[in-house]
Amino acid sequence: MRERFHARLDRLTDQVAGMCALGVGQLRSATDALVRADLALAKQVVVADRELDAAREECEHDAQALLALQAPVAHDLRAVLAVVYCADRLERMGDLARHVAESACRAYPHPAAPVTLAPLFVELGRLTVAMAEQLQAMITEPGGLSFELLRAADAQVDRLHRGLMARIGQPEWTYGVAAAVEVALLARFYERFGDHVVAVARRLDFVRTGEIAR
Repeated sequence: MRERFHARLDRLTDQVAGMCALGVGQLRSATDALVRADLALAKQVVVADRELDAAREECEHDAQALLALQAPVAHDLRAVLAVVYCADRLERMGDLARHVAESACRAYPHPAAPVTLAPLFVELGRLTVAMAEQLQAMITEPGGLSFELLRAADAQVDRLHRGLMARIGQPEWTYGVAAAVEVALLARFYERFGDHVVAVARRLDFVRTGEIAR
């Protein structure tokens, strides 16, 4: 019974890692669509979000079935509950990537953000995608990466987010209110994506150590 339990728990871990990989691909594509005003690619990201939604439902169903199979305690219980928590957060990460893509769709054939800000969004995309890739490694190789590394990377994302907010509030901003709102929303999507990565990493760290990192 224990061997069967742990085999199914390993399968759940693989499902969560797969969801993370999907989120990585979606945000990378969404960023490309945003900076290149690529309508076809943006639409692909919007449609692909359904796959993450379905994966979250499957993870939750399988986790509930696993809890019904055996009443786990201590580390095993933390691991199963973490799957449900992480699947929900990863699905939200996919939603944020979809929001970026939807912004590109709405603005087409023009860029959703002023061209002068494209390098900042490229950097935001690079940082958050790298964070999600590190998270995937943390899922598949527990203890291999430090939660603190992801929190430090998220601090960089937060600084870029604050920098963009400062730009749209300056008197020199000449792109109008609508563009300012769009930039603020886009910057927020990336900032929230990074927050979700950190939240998942914190939960994984809790599974390993039994303590919630502050």
